Amino acid sequence: MSTPQPNIFAPLASCHRHLEYRLDESVLQSQDLANQLRPLISATLAAEHAVIGFGHRLWAALSDAMPAELKPFSKLGPAESTQADIWLWLAADNHSAVLDTSMALHRLLQPYAQLVREIDGQQYHQSRDLTGFEDGSANPKTDDARQQAACIPTGEVGAGGSYVLTQQWLHDLPAFNAQPVSAQEGIIGRTKKESVELEGDAMPVNSHVSRTDVKLDGIAQKVWRRSIPWGGVENNGLYFVGFACELKRLEIQLERMFGLTDDGVVDQLTQYSKPMSSSWWYTPSLETLTAL
Repeated sequence: MSTPQPNIFAPLASCHRHLEYRLDESVLQSQDLANQLRPLISATLAAEHAVIGFGHRLWAALSDAMPAELKPFSKLGPAESTQADIWLWLAADNHSAVLDTSMALHRLLQPYAQLVREIDGQQYHQSRDLTGFEDGSANPKTDDARQQAACIPTGEVGAGGSYVLTQQWLHDLPAFNAQPVSAQEGIIGRTKKESVELEGDAMPVNSHVSRTDVKLDGIAQKVWRRSIPWGGVENNGLYFVGFACELKRLEIQLERMFGLTDDGVVDQLTQYSKPMSSSWWYTPSLETLTAL
């Protein structure tokens, strides 16, 4: 079985930095593309807390082994595409270590890539979103369940890797916090303090949980969330990171949030948070990265 990049499943660290890069067109068409990327890939593999992902057009230029569902992000409801070519996720419990690694990898990319997004994120009150609600409550609880949810199965192209959605969301915290706690709980679909899922008539059909807790043909469409809050006193939100064994698991959640499914129901949370960026990525297995 192929081995996922280990930091995908590492305990969520305190400090995070997400970097998104777009490669120059001349580099993408270069016959020497793999050699140009080799130092970056080697440095990422050697880093203590790093994950690397590739957009569709870069992976198509690097490899004939294209995962079946990988594609560039296309506009989906209010989510505009900001698709880039390389995504780096650095994480540690020490901000200096994250910054040092980020700067070292950035120096390797500078000659041929443009940094288009940089997110400096941090845990907030034990894995809570800035709204005060626990984030990732529905994540799979066991190692096997996490890998089943997050990793492309053995026998498929890209096995051991993952499809990933990254989205930077901008919160309107003053508007959200102006709601009474009971209304906030109805928006999210969980209690605020204990993070207990609402039940029965107490669970609105347009709550965030109702729209993202999906079953298709009786199969729960579980994903592995590694999102992190970002920002300061004025502009802030959540940088959503979701790993999945199938891209459609993440796509159907977005469609349901934005009211693009047959029922037309829109997630209440989208009244208080807007997507600023959206990209699909493929995070190859360790064996695939080593081969590169």
